[in-house]
Amino acid sequence: MLLLHGFPDTAHTWDHVRPALARAGFRAVSPFMRGYTPTEIPAEEAYESDTLGKDVLALIEALGERYAIVVGHDWGASAAYSAAGLGPERIRFLVTMAIPHPAGVMPTPALIWSVRHFFKLRRRGAADALRKGGLAYIDELWRRWSPGWDVPASATALVKESFAEPGRLEAALGYYRALRASIPLGQRKKVSMPAAAFAGTEDNVSPNKYERVRSRYLDRYEVVRVPGGHFMHRQHPEDFTSALLRVLEAERARWIAPAAPAGRSAAS
Repeated sequence: MLLLHGFPDTAHTWDHVRPALARAGFRAVSPFMRGYTPTEIPAEEAYESDTLGKDVLALIEALGERYAIVVGHDWGASAAYSAAGLGPERIRFLVTMAIPHPAGVMPTPALIWSVRHFFKLRRRGAADALRKGGLAYIDELWRRWSPGWDVPASATALVKESFAEPGRLEAALGYYRALRASIPLGQRKKVSMPAAAFAGTEDNVSPNKYERVRSRYLDRYEVVRVPGGHFMHRQHPEDFTSALLRVLEAERARWIAPAAPAGRSAAS
């Protein structure tokens, strides 16, 4: 299983989930996404969603696997959608969180207002602006996208520590600079493998939007509503992990072929 983090976050976002998956018998790996320490910063800026999706497919191969279950949150979800379109034979089960399938989402004034940080984070000098006040804007984003959660300082401490390293904040913001009005090629293709999308009941993106993109899925597709906002897996880790394991166990049960009926004995 590959567990992909989003922004503003790091691979440590899975520190509660990953051990539970391991105990359930999964090989769970949570990489740091492109440009995040300790990965290299690309020599040339390349952070498009399809590039992130190719990273996912390359990681599966580098880890010695033919295919994987891919779980993506936020930008990790965008990478997962692209990977599913670019290399469907590599993904056995797709789990996305907090982002409905981009090809099925229609922009509305309310949605555009909710993602207004997209415009702020793509501007020239955005990294310097964010560093002011000790990266206080990171906390603001978590609070804005987590209604009803008193976000503890510990939730964002490792994120700020990561972004304090030279060039790392600029790299993370490269994801926003790479945004284009058109849907990436990998995300134009419909999802051909079984999938589940996790929606926080208090997120700024309504769970109903996940229902409206069903036409983007060709196989089984479940919308899993869990308590919490955008960072549902951090806000309510036990509820989220329990729901994720339920979905995974149900899918794993389908992979196990039923035993053949016992044949009759030739003796009478």
